[in-house]
Amino acid sequence: MAASQKYLIVLTLLASLFLAYNVVIYTSKDDYGTVHLSKKALQGETLWLKNNCNACHQFYGLGGYLGPDLTNIYSIREESYIKAMLNSGIKAMPKFSFDESEKEALIQFLKEVNQTGYYPNKEANIEYNGWVEIKKKQYEHK
Repeated sequence: MAASQKYLIVLTLLASLFLAYNVVIYTSKDDYGTVHLSKKALQGETLWLKNNCNACHQFYGLGGYLGPDLTNIYSIREESYIKAMLNSGIKAMPKFSFDESEKEALIQFLKEVNQTGYYPNKEANIEYNGWVEIKKKQYEHK
């Protein structure tokens, strides 16, 4: 067997292993908990998407960068503050004319997003093999 054939076989084997590894890693849902939003939170998510809030704001650092990350805004601010911000805006945030039920739906959406974890998570242990063990943190609403 020629050297070029050996290299081709080894390269094909490595490419196959890489492909199989990626399929397993990126299609596995074992690491994710099942997230179920309530009906009210789904209405809030619809408003979030309809008003393109993700163009300026983020969850877990993903989204726009004009506004702050809102992953844990429910733990940080009072509901009355969040409701006021939804209608009055601040700095570059536009004013919205949400009615009370829409504000409640958005608050519920933010509350349920808040319960999925916290960001940024600076309390993680990085192991020598590259795995990251995240420390969980419990929030209590102020």
